[in-house]
Amino acid sequence: MTKSGHPKGLYVLFGAEMFERLCYYGMRALLVLYLTKALLKGDLEAFGIYGAYTALVYAAPVAGGKIADSILGYRRAVILGGLMMAVGEFMILGGGEFFLFAGMAVIIIGNGYFKANISTIVGRLYEDGDPRRDSGFTIFYMGINLGAFLATAPLFGVGPLGERFGFTIGFGIAGVGMLIGVAVFILGSKHFEGQGDIPDKERYRKWAMPTYIGSVVAAPVLFALLRYGQAIVGYALGGILVFVVASLLREAFKSTKVQRDRIIVLLILMVFNVAFWACFEQAGSSLTLFADRNVDRNFLGLFEFSASGTQSFNPIFILLLGSVFTWLWVALDRKGRNPNIPMKFGLGILQLGVGYLLVLLGASMAGDASLVPIYILMFMYMLHTMGELFLSPIGLSMVTKLAPKHMTGSVMGAWFLSFAFSNYLAAMLAKLTGGEESGDGPIGSLVGLAAKHIDPPGPIRSLVETAESSISPDFLVDAAKSLATYTDAYSTMGYVTVGIGVVLVVLSSPLNKMMHGVK
Repeated sequence: MTKSGHPKGLYVLFGAEMFERLCYYGMRALLVLYLTKALLKGDLEAFGIYGAYTALVYAAPVAGGKIADSILGYRRAVILGGLMMAVGEFMILGGGEFFLFAGMAVIIIGNGYFKANISTIVGRLYEDGDPRRDSGFTIFYMGINLGAFLATAPLFGVGPLGERFGFTIGFGIAGVGMLIGVAVFILGSKHFEGQGDIPDKERYRKWAMPTYIGSVVAAPVLFALLRYGQAIVGYALGGILVFVVASLLREAFKSTKVQRDRIIVLLILMVFNVAFWACFEQAGSSLTLFADRNVDRNFLGLFEFSASGTQSFNPIFILLLGSVFTWLWVALDRKGRNPNIPMKFGLGILQLGVGYLLVLLGASMAGDASLVPIYILMFMYMLHTMGELFLSPIGLSMVTKLAPKHMTGSVMGAWFLSFAFSNYLAAMLAKLTGGEESGDGPIGSLVGLAAKHIDPPGPIRSLVETAESSISPDFLVDAAKSLATYTDAYSTMGYVTVGIGVVLVVLSSPLNKMMHGVK
């Protein structure tokens, strides 16, 4: 034990996950901007690519968790996944669509091995019934968001640096960060108390090499899905859903009544998890373009946020509030007033909805320029973050409590499958915010790119300004129209999610009874 009362291995995993999230969120912060500004994709096409990528990122842990459960063990799976993610980031440095899609395909596979299994190791550091588990997961979650902050920090984050100095710089930094995360994990693995070793050495000797080869072979398939078959991703997710739900229900109905009820509650809360994250995950897509087009990003006259830099609000609030929530759950538990898990989920969804309703206030303050004050966006992210703290770290802890011990990795993968559906649905919701079929048009995109990312002197600047003034208004995004569309879409999300949160609050008591003492 450390003086804080948590296993030393928790802090090793904190560090490894922090650098992995720097890699992932650095990529996420830049992806839609890279697609629309460098590759000149339209909004709708960019949202489709982003949605397919993020959906597959969160679907991959279904396979990664199962393979770790039965063949590789959690440690080897995490190391393999981290190395593949780094390779994927470096592949993107080749430039152009081919290397982007190839790199994303490798990152998806790597994330499948890394994400579910590092969370599983965290859960296994605590014995059943240990009251420190929820606070341990919240500490781990702060590591996630410290990495997210380093990826999006306004002056030095991966995203803003990529916007300022070139997108490939950002992707390269993300890859280096992932390598550091792998090194932290390997050097600190002695503190894992024997957790995560190979489950069956004979099976490992037989199946390890086919598993590694299969991981490489899967990359071209994912490449094809990302580049040519984004619509197929939805059907693929549906097929995976049927398989996973069938597996969990089969396990439920051959188990005791207690285990059966717990698995059913897990499946129900996955549905609500999808609703939360489908709206929350606008951050990397439509909210980034909203910040780019309809937010006055000047902060107190001190500096101006980049569009990707506004994504830093979420991790900043996590870091500010995470320790408060860590203390809160333990303090409430001592007094017997800690809300049950379904109630926490419901309250989290309510706060998400209220956050989106702030856009109505922001639109009323936008003025002739149709620019919402940045503090409205900041407070929106604050409410979203509070909702996240009610739901996400609690959800990770819940899975390790409710899952049958022999299939924890598989169930954790199933939990991340709900995030896959969330991200796929998030892309569909992002399209409700409008956007251009071809960005700002080919000419508009080129001029916008020049105006925002190049500061040429004298005659060259004059040429850029002349070209910009000569572009047909049809190529340019109408700020007033786009603000009205964003306001309508986000307020609708707000009303719907508030309603969903109320429903779950009402259902929290019977669902809690079905958890049979799990808190």
